[in-house]
Amino acid sequence: MSPLVAGLLQVGILITALAVVYRPFGDYMARVFRSEKHSKLELAIYRFGRIDPNSEQKWSTYAYGVLGFSFVGIVLLYVLQRIQSVLPFNFERGNVPEGMAFNTAISFVTNTNWQSYVPEAVMGHTVQMVGLTVQNFVSAAVGLAVAVALIRGFVRHQTDRLGNFWVDLVRGTIRILLPIAFVAAIVLIALGVTMSIKSGVDVDGQAIANAPVASQEAIKELGTNGGGVLNANSAHPFENPNEWSNLFEIFLLLAIPVALTRTFGQLVGEKKQGYVLLSVMGGLWAAMLAVIWGAEASGLRPLEGKELRFDVAGSAIFANSTTGTSTGAVNSLHDSYTGLGGGGALLNMLFGEMTPGGVGTGIYSILVMAIIAMFLAGLMVGRTPEYLGKKLGRKEVTAAAVSILAMPTVLLIGAGIAAILPSTQGALNNSGSHGLSEILYAYASASNNNGSAFAGITVTNDWFQSSLGLCMLFGRFLPIIAVLALAGSLAAQKKVPVTAGTLPTTGPLFASLLTGAIVLVAALTFVPALALGPIAEALL
Repeated sequence: MSPLVAGLLQVGILITALAVVYRPFGDYMARVFRSEKHSKLELAIYRFGRIDPNSEQKWSTYAYGVLGFSFVGIVLLYVLQRIQSVLPFNFERGNVPEGMAFNTAISFVTNTNWQSYVPEAVMGHTVQMVGLTVQNFVSAAVGLAVAVALIRGFVRHQTDRLGNFWVDLVRGTIRILLPIAFVAAIVLIALGVTMSIKSGVDVDGQAIANAPVASQEAIKELGTNGGGVLNANSAHPFENPNEWSNLFEIFLLLAIPVALTRTFGQLVGEKKQGYVLLSVMGGLWAAMLAVIWGAEASGLRPLEGKELRFDVAGSAIFANSTTGTSTGAVNSLHDSYTGLGGGGALLNMLFGEMTPGGVGTGIYSILVMAIIAMFLAGLMVGRTPEYLGKKLGRKEVTAAAVSILAMPTVLLIGAGIAAILPSTQGALNNSGSHGLSEILYAYASASNNNGSAFAGITVTNDWFQSSLGLCMLFGRFLPIIAVLALAGSLAAQKKVPVTAGTLPTTGPLFASLLTGAIVLVAALTFVPALALGPIAEALL
């Protein structure tokens, strides 16, 4: 079988698997967040936390919940790393240094999972399981909660209530992420992924680091987190042993973001609204896969930096999917990609990671872009823009603009300062345009809460630890605050009836308009920087 046919077969299997789960999984998530019943376990959690599950919140109170919960998570995870030496299962690993602990705490709480350390040399099993893995679950659940709050903003009318953050957080964790991750871990073990509480194994006289990998791998991919328990991440044979485990992991990181478009359609009462968003996500995903795969397959050294068991196609599909979501896991060295291939992975993140995006973040990001697209359409015809029965006035467009501008702002400021610092040259693995690509990729990954890296830049000094940590922090929570403010403004409106002048949002015209808006915003913002980095490298 030729490599091209084998690659196309993998794409076909992946799309078929996603199509099979799309309807039942999307409908299930809609029922989870629509239900008014609470399980006994959930009620016990609410009693312990003194939460009234039947009390709904304004957008500002919902935002305080998100920020407060995340702040406490950062503090607890930081402390846990700083006292690692006295914790069980630390295997004589000492306390994590202050700068690294600061960066890692923010990284995992913001669902970024950027790792500036070698996991098997720095993190003990207790920090990994009690600290990092817990955040893999709850940070993904926070993204789900914010997405559901925005959808309620479209669904509800003349109210200032968006639901209860604590209820949404608990349901997302217990009813969606935990059971699926449990089953996924068993599947990964069956496919050959290791699961051990030992610190290492002996293979032909060589000591090789080991960990409870399967349980971490499952939620790492399902929650679009990406932080590996081993330094080689999903290129390590303990994390990703063969082509079937590779395909299953790609399926896991795409499953929730893709199915959320069905959930959206169900919750707004019009399934076609979800289908049109899915078509935009899928179209951009396919286009960028063609760019990355084509560039790598036609390169001078197509297998450089790639695992032979995955070949070019398996590496390209993984790279495209992990940068198109907010996962950040890698099964190949992106730093070794061609200028065009690496640029394609970078561009996926610069789109705002909505192709299809992370757990929750993908759907709310593309909805924000839908508002921008409708605003542009309104300007062209001289009509007040509307979307899903809500008028898009100054408040709504301002909130949407803040949401989409937050990431480029923190990215370009951080990358710009890093590029002119004398110490940065020594941290780069390459000079010239590829070196600039390394800097851009690092700050794009942090600001988009992706976490993947070119792996050609050393980011262990105080500047990188602090600046990348702040990019993760602002890149996560500034858009969330803007999205929740947008949701509150939408929910306060009354429903606008559809008229002859209303632009339909379920057909190819709107899909084209939305796709154009996503590409246009990314192009206007980032083309100058890309021209000096990956574009220049590709032309050379």
